[in-house]
Amino acid sequence: MPQLDAHNFAPQLVWLTITFIGLYILMARTALPRIANVIEERRDRISRDLDDAARLKSETDNAIASYEQALAEARHQAHKIVQEAREKLHAEIARERQEVDSDIAKKVAAAEQAINEAKFAALAHVNAIALETTEAVVDALIGVKPSRDEIKAAIASPRNSVR
Repeated sequence: MPQLDAHNFAPQLVWLTITFIGLYILMARTALPRIANVIEERRDRISRDLDDAARLKSETDNAIASYEQALAEARHQAHKIVQEAREKLHAEIARERQEVDSDIAKKVAAAEQAINEAKFAALAHVNAIALETTEAVVDALIGVKPSRDEIKAAIASPRNSVR
């Protein structure tokens, strides 16, 4: 193998150096700037993506905050609506209770009036019944039928009143 021959080492080293320097210059002028541009573009893209992610995170946080605020307002509104409905129902119940109480009071007054009328009618009939009973008792005891005027005078006389 000619590469391993010691006499050919010097020209091989010269060609190795020339090839190495040529490739180095070629790489430094063409490939390395392209690689540097690609790396710079990636760095810029990563920086933009991080900025976009931070912006989106901020927007998300704002959206969450506005959602929570809207939710709190909705809850407050719901409590307000429930409270208004409760107050309205209490007012309606109180109004109906007042109407029922008024109806009951009217019915009680009418019943008391009817009772008083029945009582007065009964008392009026008691006098008539007392007259008839007294007439029947006197007739049965002494065999004489007294007149109604005599019985009324006897019942109304002050000596017969109870003390």
